[in-house]
This record gives sequence, structure tokens and C-alpha cells, in this order.
Amino acid sequence: MALTGRAALLAALGSIPVGLWDAGWTGFFAVNGSLAVACACDFALAAPVRRLGLTRSGDTSVRLNESADVTLTVTNPSGRLLRARLRDAWPPSSWQSGTEVEASRHRLTVPAGERRRVTTHLRPTRRGDRQADRVTIRSYGPLGLFARQGSHHVPWTVRVLPPFTSRKHLPSKLARLRELDGRTSVLTRGEGTEFDSLREYVPGDDTRSIDWRATARQTTVAVRTWRPERDRHILLVLDTGRTSAGRVGDVPRLDASMDAALLLAALASRAGDRVDLLAYDRRVRALVQGRAAADVLPSLVNAMAGVEPELIETDARGLTATALRTAPRRSLIVLLTSLDTAPIEEGLLPVLPQLTQRHTVLLASVSDPHIAAMTAARGNTEAVYEAAAAAQAQTERHRTAEQLRRHGVTVVDATPDDLASALADAYLALKTAGRL
Repeated sequence: MALTGRAALLAALGSIPVGLWDAGWTGFFAVNGSLAVACACDFALAAPVRRLGLTRSGDTSVRLNESADVTLTVTNPSGRLLRARLRDAWPPSSWQSGTEVEASRHRLTVPAGERRRVTTHLRPTRRGDRQADRVTIRSYGPLGLFARQGSHHVPWTVRVLPPFTSRKHLPSKLARLRELDGRTSVLTRGEGTEFDSLREYVPGDDTRSIDWRATARQTTVAVRTWRPERDRHILLVLDTGRTSAGRVGDVPRLDASMDAALLLAALASRAGDRVDLLAYDRRVRALVQGRAAADVLPSLVNAMAGVEPELIETDARGLTATALRTAPRRSLIVLLTSLDTAPIEEGLLPVLPQLTQRHTVLLASVSDPHIAAMTAARGNTEAVYEAAAAAQAQTERHRTAEQLRRHGVTVVDATPDDLASALADAYLALKTAGRL
């Protein structure tokens, strides 16, 4: 039950004549008694809230920072007209800041025995599952003096997926892949590439590609054409430890790594390679294995949606052991982690030979563009000290990357905006060289 502002206003207005003409109990009960009777009648005529039927429908998934619509159907089985205000409660991160009140509150009128629909527009600001909270309905009488109020639990979950902003780079990367794959006039020869077909020799072809046996069987010189290897295994390893929680610009490092991993997965699946995913810190947070090419990207996006950074140090030995179990045969292991000196030197470097002796390892890390900007700062003492600190941080980062390269690791270090494209380029370079 709830007393409305209209009832309070009428009570205040009724006290004026009581105070002016009859300040006794008679005037008081005359005014407020009449108002109490009106409120009781209004309450009796308001449609009951507990008997209402509520069901949901609408979107069950949405990409981060995009809109999702969830429809709530309200059925009024009573014999009274429902005049109501409704609040559809969701977690605060379901809307942009400051828009919650407008988006979650609705007015509706439902005649007896009928149903009406209201739509809540969500625009989530964080990945993961957003679950609906209670639906609170306040049913008013015809006079608007008194209201019935109650809540219903109507479960619904909207999964907020990674935004995959790097998909804009996919067409250009696929064009390069088609060149490597021999579908255009540009043909490549790599150390580990596969034989594709024979064609007639033209001036400028590499003489090492001449097939002398085929040439002997025909009147023209025949050369072999090659294509990059297919059906190679790629394991994407997301480090979800404490370093992945750091924010670079407007996004956590983990989100930038996910975006890069999605672009690489889309590219590799088009190239005919098999892609798996492992998210790990001290235990497995997500694992995707054995998906067909058409199902790889949806499976990865769905698995990544609920992965959040953990404020614990990553167990490098456990990560290595899990990666070796997940990829028993020779594979390309793409490790998306931080290039911070301490975690690399104390955690990864001692166990790195276990990976490199069996697999090709590519490490991708998110760099902070603000540090590069700081190195150019001048003008006062504080700016000079900031530039010196930034230069020292860059030097340590380069030294760590060089240590990894000496162990045979390909290192990609780029800003959040450039990481996905740089990682895809590194994959294509490895494929061109036949190192997968």
C-alpha cells in the first residue's frame, strides 16, 4: 500500500478551512474522515498487483555498448482497470550512467482481462551476464489517492558479449590471406608451405620452383605453385591474472586482448586452421576446443563474455602445463599477457623452454600510449622527470621483449587500437614463412 502525493495535498488543503473556521476536532474529523473514506474506496477499486501475470521476451545477448530490448508482457486477470507505474529493475551497469530512471520506469493501463507490453531498452557498459531483478508495480485507484504496490520476480538474462571492434580490419587481412593462399597472381614460397599445382614457367619465377620431372614429360618448363599450410592448430591463451585488470586508456588490458584474439580467430578459421581458446590465471576460466570453423567465433565470443580479470598473480607453471595438455601436438600458441618485467622474468621465462621446444610461441601485449607521450614531455622539472621515468619503463619493456626473442618467441607489443591488427600481421608473417 502507498499513499500518493495527491492525498497528502488534499489533506494539506483541507487543514486550511479547518484552521480558519473550526479549529476543533469536529472540523478535523470532517475533513480527514472524508479523505480516509475516499482513500479506502480508491484502494478497493485499484486492480490487485499480486494476481498480475508477467512474462518476458526479447534479446538474450548483445555486444558491449550496443542496445538490447527486453519486452515485459503484463496480463490483468482481474475485473478492474489497471492504472499503474512499473519499475523494471536491472543492475546499474545495464545502462549508461544517468539514464537508468528514464529507461527502467514505465506507465501502463491494462483493461480487465487484457494484456499490454512495455519494452525496457538496455545499453550495458560491462561484459558478462546481466540478470533482471524485481519488477515493482504500483496500481492506482481511479482517484489517484491510494495505491497497491507489489513486486514480482520475472527472471531474464542478457549476456553482454565483447564488442569485437577490430572486425573492421578483417577485410584487409583476408585480402592478404588470399594472396598467400594462391587465389591471386601473387604466389609465395615458404619453408613449410604445401604444394598446390603446376603451371607454365614465366620469366621472373624462382628457378628453385621448377619441377624437372614434369618439365621432362612436356614441351614447356613447369613450375610448382605453393600455398600456406592448412589445418594447423592455434591455441589462444588469455592471461586473466592481475596484470590483465590494468586499464589502458578506456578499457582493461584483458578487453583489448580479447579483441585481438577475436580478429586472429576469425582470420585463422578462414585460413583453414583450427582455433582453440584457454583463459587461465591459477585455474581454467574458459576453455573452447574442437569447434568447427563456422562455430569458432560464436563460441569464443560466448566464452569470453563472462571472463573477468582476477586480482591474483598468474601461475606460469600451471598455465604452461595446461597449455601443453590442451595442445599435445605442434601448434602456434598465442599468449596474450603483459610484458611487465617481474611477471615475465620470475614467472614465464623459467618455464618458457617447455613451450618453445614443442610449439611456436607468439606473445602479444598491450602497451600504454600515454607512456610514449610522456617521453616527449618537456618544459618544466616535473615533465622532465616524467619523461625520464617513461623512457626507463620503455627500456625495461624492450629488454624483456628481447629476452623473449632470444628464446625464439615472436613478440607483438602495441597499443590497444593497434594490437589486433599487429597480431594478425604477425600471424600472416609466420604463415608466409612456413613456421606454423
